[in-house]
Amino acid sequence: MPLAAAALGLLLTQAAPCASAAAPDADQLLRQTFDNYRAKSSQSVVAMTIHRPEWERNLKMKAWTRGDNDALVRFLAPAADAGNATLKTGNDTWVFNPKLNQVIKLPASMMAQSWMGSDFSYNDLSKSEDLLTQFKHRVIGTATQDGHTVWTIECDPKPGAPVVWGKVTVALRDDFVVVQEIFFDQDMKPARTMTTDRIGPLGGRSYPLTMTMHPADAPGAWTRTETSDAEFNTSLPDYLFTLSNLQNPRN
Repeated sequence: MPLAAAALGLLLTQAAPCASAAAPDADQLLRQTFDNYRAKSSQSVVAMTIHRPEWERNLKMKAWTRGDNDALVRFLAPAADAGNATLKTGNDTWVFNPKLNQVIKLPASMMAQSWMGSDFSYNDLSKSEDLLTQFKHRVIGTATQDGHTVWTIECDPKPGAPVVWGKVTVALRDDFVVVQEIFFDQDMKPARTMTTDRIGPLGGRSYPLTMTMHPADAPGAWTRTETSDAEFNTSLPDYLFTLSNLQNPRN
C-alpha cells in the first residue's frame, strides 16, 4: 500500500491497538495497515526519484485521498511535468496532460502499468484497496524486528479476480506499517519488491516515510518515494475529486 506516490501511497482512525501476536487475523491486520496509511482522508507532499543506471529523474507531487477509492495526485515539479495529474474515483481512473489540455480515461487493464515512467503502478500511487478486496489472506510467519512484532501475510487472488499478480506477500509491523511487499508473477517468480527504508512519526501515527520499489528484471533500477508532509482525517471539498478540478484545478 505504497504512495502518493507518488504516489504514488499508501486511517479510518488513529492507528489501532496492536493485534494479538498469538492469533492474528490476516484480514484485520491488512485493513488496519491500509487505514493507517490513508485514514478517512489524507493530503501529502511526496518526492519521487526514478533511478536507472544511466540516469535519474526527480519529481515532486501533492496527493489527496478520501475513503477507500478516491485519490488525486498532481505534479508540482519539475516544470516539464508540473500540472500532470491522475484522478481515481471508485473504479474509474483518468489522467490529465496539461500540454495537450486533454483528459484520458484509463482502462482497468492499465492500472498495473508503470505510472509516469516509474516502477510504481497506477494502483500503487492511488493507494488502491485491491489487495484487500481481490485477494484471500493468511499469516504465514511471525518475527521480531526493532522491538516490533512483524507478521508476513500471503495474499492469493480470489477466483476470477482481475489482478495481474500470482500472489503478493506483505510483511507488516504491529504498529501497522508495511516493511516489505513482494509481488509474484503468474509463474510465482518475484517480479518486484517494495521495501520501507525509513519509518517515523507523521500526522500522529507511525508512517512509511521512504519506500523503494525494485523491479526484478532490471538490476540497478529503482523508484523511491519520500513523504515530507501529511495531514490525515481532514475535511476535503467534494470538488477536489472531479474531472473539472482535474483539468482546471482550483487554488
